Amino acid sequence: MSLNTDSLFTDLSAAPHPVRFSGLISSVTEHVAEVSGLAAFGSVGAAVTVSNRSGGQVPGEIVGFRGDQALVMGFRPFAAVGPGCSVRLEPAANFVRPSVGWLSRVINGAGDPIDGGAPLTYGDKAYPLRAAPPSAFSRGLVDQPLDLGIAALNTFVTACQGQRLGIFAGSGVGKTTLMGMLSKLTDAEANVIVLVGERGRELAEFLNRHLDGEQRSRTLVVVSTSDESAILRRRAVLLAVTAAEYLRDQGMQVMMLMDSATRYAMALREIGLANGEPPGAGGYPPSVIAELPRMIERLGPVEGSGAITAFLTVLVDGDDMNDPVADAMRGFLDGHIVLDRRVAERGRYPPIDVVRSVSRAMPHCNRPEDASASARALKLESVYLDIEDLYKLSLYKLGTDPEIDRAIAFHGKLEQFLSQAPGERRTLDEGFNTLRAALAEVGL
Repeated sequence: MSLNTDSLFTDLSAAPHPVRFSGLISSVTEHVAEVSGLAAFGSVGAAVTVSNRSGGQVPGEIVGFRGDQALVMGFRPFAAVGPGCSVRLEPAANFVRPSVGWLSRVINGAGDPIDGGAPLTYGDKAYPLRAAPPSAFSRGLVDQPLDLGIAALNTFVTACQGQRLGIFAGSGVGKTTLMGMLSKLTDAEANVIVLVGERGRELAEFLNRHLDGEQRSRTLVVVSTSDESAILRRRAVLLAVTAAEYLRDQGMQVMMLMDSATRYAMALREIGLANGEPPGAGGYPPSVIAELPRMIERLGPVEGSGAITAFLTVLVDGDDMNDPVADAMRGFLDGHIVLDRRVAERGRYPPIDVVRSVSRAMPHCNRPEDASASARALKLESVYLDIEDLYKLSLYKLGTDPEIDRAIAFHGKLEQFLSQAPGERRTLDEGFNTLRAALAEVGL
């Protein structure tokens, strides 16, 4: 794993032979080094190379300063690194040069291809990894429906092009499977998938089970697994966002899938704590909650260009929807999809809780008759959930209340409608037509 400073990370210096500034490590742990001699020349985010006592080198990044000491985190642990080892400030800045040729490739957070293919091709324009979000006035409208191919989402959490939605679930409930369905079934010109902080085996499973040849050819996958350093996990997300921005600027409708935003927040927490920030709720320093919206706001539509539609998974600790990251993400995003463990345990997949899921853009991209069908179905399901325990305990007698009777009759039809095999595709119109037919069967 290395920084390709001659290609991926663009040298912005005008000098043909830029000066190389170096410093010396004054103290070091396995993950963080304090370096003297770089404070006058380096900056937060600058790339560095750390030389170890075995003659090797570890690429890294300046994550902060403590007095006149630069704080450096490496892309891998600082093995054989000790006080007195040299740290060189690289002239390459944190810019990348994406190209359409990145589609169909798998790369890591350092920008190196890991799929065994040819070296990456690079575009002419340099894009900053930490770009500012587009201005509010340059945003396009989010009002064109996007066919996700999944009946539960199309009809109850309708997404629009350029919308940012969270997929909230506990561990083992089906987030990755739903991500695979979205990557396979959604109409998008390009996909950018970032797997950050997850198990290494998930990459092969995702590629082989969810992406066939056609989908693979229009998909860029960026991977940084849970065993890699926090700085590399963060860089993987920034690299994926930057690549999605480039594809959007080419006029493409881009879908970005991120698994998971919580692991990204954990990487930011490691970096913040290493910088000496005080921990807040859930152990997360204030910089984590400030960094999340900066990343999210880079996604979405841009007037006169394409759009990035994003689905970000959020791991809710102990199925608690109010944990710090989940609570913050609900406020930053344009809607949330809730996966319910109880629904999964009774065998209905995908286990989407349509009553608790919300798409804030849905009213602007649905036809009136479609919005009416969704509203009537949700009302009936809410009535059923209120009476469910009494009905199962035989404490409610059919015929007592016509609305409750309709809700009970409709619940079974809705469960059948919401159940969908991973490879099965249902169009937007097909979903609403089937839902209206189910409503008509119970007299609505």
